[in-house]
Amino acid sequence: MTDRAVAVRTAVFPRDTATVSRLAAAYHSQTESEKVERALTDGDAPLPERYAREIAEPATAFHGRRVVIASVGDDDCGMVVVAATPTGTDVSRLWTTPDARGHGVGAALVTAAIDDAAVPVRLSVWEWREPAIRLYRRLGFEPVASWDDREKMVCLERR
Repeated sequence: MTDRAVAVRTAVFPRDTATVSRLAAAYHSQTESEKVERALTDGDAPLPERYAREIAEPATAFHGRRVVIASVGDDDCGMVVVAATPTGTDVSRLWTTPDARGHGVGAALVTAAIDDAAVPVRLSVWEWREPAIRLYRRLGFEPVASWDDREKMVCLERR
């Protein structure tokens, strides 16, 4: 991937269904593989239903949330999901394709997610995803007490 401009847009369904499905599938595949490597889940276990639905039916699974897609040229190479909550904003499912990493795609997605977002903006991330944690910290997120009962999760908040 070249260092061309990153464009972001809000997904429109059904037009972006295939793109969001592909990116969500890559995100969940990588996440489940990392969890197996760390003995947090069984490699033979099926993908949890709510994750499988994000891949099969993203418009339904993400209903009421904003899905932001990043592209470089004609390549849709990243996504993030943003949800307004009664107390602020939740950000989840940040994903960039491996060849898009290091080219500003993740930063563009997170910036689009937090631009005009109600604060606090909250997210959780697996502790081994150090590049993502560095990105979040660079964009003003700070560690907070965990609200997530899953082992190895880091919770961050931006006020």
